[in-house]
Amino acid sequence: MSLTLYYGSGSPFAWRVQLALEHKALPYELKVLSFSAGDTRKPEFLALNPRHRVPVLVDDDFTLYESNAIVEYVDEAYPGRGAPLFPGDARTRAIVRRLIMEVDNYFDDAIDPLTTQAFFKSPEERDAAVIGKSREAVIGELRMFGKAMRGEFLAGPLSAADFAFYPLVAFIKRCEIKLPDLGADAMLPPEIKAWKGRIESLPFFATTIPPHWRK
Repeated sequence: MSLTLYYGSGSPFAWRVQLALEHKALPYELKVLSFSAGDTRKPEFLALNPRHRVPVLVDDDFTLYESNAIVEYVDEAYPGRGAPLFPGDARTRAIVRRLIMEVDNYFDDAIDPLTTQAFFKSPEERDAAVIGKSREAVIGELRMFGKAMRGEFLAGPLSAADFAFYPLVAFIKRCEIKLPDLGADAMLPPEIKAWKGRIESLPFFATTIPPHWRK
């Protein structure tokens, strides 16, 4: 076993894979790529992922991209390491997969305009109406996820669904750096606020914080 994770600091999709690897207590090499330097478009990276996106996992002679596929792969390929990321019976595992799809198909769509306004628009280009509409959409999604929780974590036991959701939720607070009037903490319903605290209390969590977020 020789695992290498190609990673971009702050990428929520790469972050979910790193959370999974840490949860499974799998040794891996972390290769941090620079988006600004164009590392994901260099020939050596395109040979790993022609879609020029992180994350990419290399496991000996096997290369895999797409974060959800990677998380499920490490869970199946190394079943004896850590608690399963797709735990329980067939119905619980189906709920985990459904939640992941909801994160990617609904929550990501809701938060994307907010992150675009915060990080890819200059202050004079920002549209208050877009920010307000996205904020309300994110609040609505957060409430829906909060009401759907089946225990301390999204599907009951800690699972891949939690690792898919957390990095995007964390971006709400990150947006506040650029949008100081956002009121990020007030956007979280009590269930999600408590859940977020439980994720951040995991023993390996601090290892996964994006490097530039620690400054």
